[in-house]
Formats: sequence, structure tokens, C-alpha cells
Amino acid sequence: MDLHGKRIIVSRAKEQASTLSQLLRERGAEVLEIPFIEIHPPQSFDALDKIIENLLAYDWLILTSVNGVNALFSRLETLGKSEADLLHLKIAAIGPATRKAIEKRGLPVDVMPKEYVAEAVVAALRNQVAGDRVLLVRAKIARDVIPNSLRDLGAKVHVVEAYETAVPESSRTAILEELDGPDKPFAITFTSSSTVRNFVELVGEDRVHSSLLDGVKLCSIGPVTSATLKDHKLRVDIEAKEYTIPGLVEAIAKSK
Repeated sequence: MDLHGKRIIVSRAKEQASTLSQLLRERGAEVLEIPFIEIHPPQSFDALDKIIENLLAYDWLILTSVNGVNALFSRLETLGKSEADLLHLKIAAIGPATRKAIEKRGLPVDVMPKEYVAEAVVAALRNQVAGDRVLLVRAKIARDVIPNSLRDLGAKVHVVEAYETAVPESSRTAILEELDGPDKPFAITFTSSSTVRNFVELVGEDRVHSSLLDGVKLCSIGPVTSATLKDHKLRVDIEAKEYTIPGLVEAIAKSK
């Protein structure tokens, strides 16, 4: 499907929106970047710094997002350390974007599941982590599927928060103006559960279930994000078959 002239809202954080926006524009879409999420440093780096000073104690490193990769390596640099301090670790990445961000820093990725969700990470590590010490670097708010499941498999899992997300209040007026206007957008993209939750907070629980979204396609990057949409009693009009940004664009382009 040619997306020429179709207005699509990209809800990713400002620093992450470019790839999705570019791919949609290449299909002819008119892109509106209205972030539903902001990325911030943790309130304290104490826990992360302690981990970084004790990296030799771990066997595995699991990274579940590009944000986590960027936050970890930024802190390594601040503390005067480098990629060399991670070379002894086996590394698992949740998907191709995270893998690319890790490899860009000169480190190999030992495990990447075929499906890019937490459950698939656990399945891929099922026979590899018993008795091992595993470091999971992630956001402040995240599902506990990976740590809980790996502990059940006999791993010693340490979770550390490298960043946190927030609702960008500056987007509240922008999204309401678009949805209230006479020319509604063709679609809204949701690339994580946080974008869904923050969207509901920005628009309001009552309004999000009114006629505000009539005629607007709600597009999900994958089953976890779709489940969050359904938890909030919202439709899933389009779901990517491959849980990546290119997969989401492809799904939108093929929609009718």
C-alpha cells in the first residue's frame, strides 16, 4: 500500500523517532512526531555504578533495548571504563536494533532470540544459565518475565535500572489537537507498552474511549504492546509480524 499523503503519528521518544519517521516518509506518509515517552537518567546512579565496578562477578549480560545499551555505555565512559571491561561476558540482546547497538561498540552478541520479546529471551537461555550470575540492564519500569523465569531455571539474576521513562507533558496539547481536529491522522504507532500507557495518560481515560479515535488505526510493534492496548480496552488494528521498526512499517503499508 502506498502511504502517500497519509498522516501518521510517530510516538517514539525524540531521540529514537528518526528511523521510523524516515521509513514511513519513504513510503510517502506525512509524519507527525509527537512523543509519548521521554528517556531520563535514573534518579541515582549508585546501583549501576556499583555493578560496573563489579562486572567480573557476572557471567551473562542481558540488554533489552537500545536505551539500555546507550545508558550502560555512557556510564562506563563516565567511570573511565570501556568495552574491554565487558569482553568476558556472554551477551544476550532482545532484538536486531539492540544487537546492532551492542555490536557497534565492538562486542559480540552470543544470543538473540527469533522473536523479540522477553519470553523468547528466556527460551533461548533455558539450557545455558543454571548456576550462572546474570546481569539484566533495563528501564525502571519493565516486566519481570526475564528475571523471574531465569531464577526459576537456576540463574542468579541481578536487575539494575539504567534509565527511566516519563510522560512528556508537552505532547498533551499536540495529540489532542490532532485527534480533535477535522482531519484526523490515518494511524498512531505504538512501539512499546510505555507508549500505550503514556498515551492513555496524555489523552485521558474517558476521552480515549470516546469517539476521539474513530477512523484512526492503532498500530502495534508486537504482541506485548498489543496486549497493553487490549488491557486498556483499545483496538489493535495493525500488528507487525516481525517485531521491529521495519516490520511495523511493512504492516502499516500492507494494511487496507
